[in-house]
Amino acid sequence: MVRLSLAAVITAAQAGQVISFPTDTLPALAVQPDQAAQIYRLKQRPSEKPLILMAATAAELWPFAQGSPEDQAQWNAIANQYWPGALTLVLPASDRLPAAANPLDRSSIGLHIPACALARQILAETGPLATTSANRSGEPALLNPDAIAAEFPEVTVLAEDPWPDPSGLASTARALASRWTMASSAAGQHCSGGGVSPWRSH
Repeated sequence: MVRLSLAAVITAAQAGQVISFPTDTLPALAVQPDQAAQIYRLKQRPSEKPLILMAATAAELWPFAQGSPEDQAQWNAIANQYWPGALTLVLPASDRLPAAANPLDRSSIGLHIPACALARQILAETGPLATTSANRSGEPALLNPDAIAAEFPEVTVLAEDPWPDPSGLASTARALASRWTMASSAAGQHCSGGGVSPWRSH
């Protein structure tokens, strides 16, 4: 098992390796978006399940989405109200999205800013990362670094101890249409509208 310092985890991510760190919801596996095939292999994750892009700021995420100026203004309004936090916006993807991050359907992408200062500190140095929960696909999410390091010996796991307590609930994500409303869920807040289709991070 590999548990390393904050600086070493950032360096590993910048080099294209898979890392793991805490968030406010579930601990993440994360990698540069163009290296996302590593996560699918490690998790034994079906290719029809997309990953979520996580970043420290909204400005870093918007280039991966495409929409009209009116759409972008509304996205910003939602982001200003609910980010950082347990909200994942699922938006039409731009051609900047690497195929590896969403192998079977590049038409949309989930975007998220975690309400965990330590996670945002890492993301501020690495740039946007393709992320998912730290578990084998279909199995319960792992919630502590020792369990993650034991399950995924190839992954560089942050050695910061103790990790901030996660909620243990995945952020709720919804595909958005042109008209959106905000609604509560057990995992926080989500956006919904016509043509709703759920995204799950596991």
